[in-house]
Amino acid sequence: MREVTYTIAGGGTTVERYLRRLGLSRHLLTVLKSETDGLMVNGAHVRTIDRLQPGDRLTLRLRETAPSETITPSELALNIVYEDEDLLILDKPAGMAVHPSHGNREGTVANALAWLYQERGEPFVFRAIGRLDKNTSGLLALAKNQLSACLLTAQAKAGLLRRRYLAVCTGKIPERGIIEAPIARAENSVLRREVSPSGDGAVTHYKRLQYENGFSLAEITLDTGRTHQIRVHFAHIGHPLPGDFLYNPDFSQLSRHALHAAFLDLRQPVTGVPLHFASPLPPDLAAFFP
Repeated sequence: MREVTYTIAGGGTTVERYLRRLGLSRHLLTVLKSETDGLMVNGAHVRTIDRLQPGDRLTLRLRETAPSETITPSELALNIVYEDEDLLILDKPAGMAVHPSHGNREGTVANALAWLYQERGEPFVFRAIGRLDKNTSGLLALAKNQLSACLLTAQAKAGLLRRRYLAVCTGKIPERGIIEAPIARAENSVLRREVSPSGDGAVTHYKRLQYENGFSLAEITLDTGRTHQIRVHFAHIGHPLPGDFLYNPDFSQLSRHALHAAFLDLRQPVTGVPLHFASPLPPDLAAFFP
């Protein structure tokens, strides 16, 4: 069970409005209301329509009730860079998928975490915040309970959860720039995306950090999170990532696309404390810039 208490600074608002402002979903409010001790003020049961007063102590109690039983535990190494009651940050290697999928039911981050939780004797529910492609390495955030999942998702929507990527690009890219080009699913392809006027808007910001031997190191931030956005956008401007089987299938330099989620900034979902994480460029990408 996760128990969290908030001390109310201002009064007059209802319990529901206060919690919705924090980022709780309507579904989570329904879950809390279904428990006799799910919502308490000053130790007494409270309804979501009741009003809060200054100094009130609002307590939430959440229990895990539906573990992810379809995910098979697998004993796999995980690089955990941070963990607390609400949040877990992993540094994922290239070649490891985040979620199980058809034809790839084991060997994923989810399988490895299922094993870890099994060893700890804890119920396991897989809640990745955002996603990384199988061959993208780097930092990945996971929520450890329903409350933190809601609050981290709200952060992501509000732009408070920010990722920065490092990518190796072919050729010498401009010193900095913005790529604004809509992205759509390519015709007759399940995986491939392409720039298309009929696509969803996509905006990528970049700056060149280094240029060596025909390759650029770019630091990248995204205003949008379209599937394959970085890979599609840099191929579109003529500087595709080496080793990209969809958009630049030249494996002479690298066997996977050259993309790394290097920086992650967010707030601890319950306390609001700013957290900053960094992952160094892995050896296969660092080798481009000796």
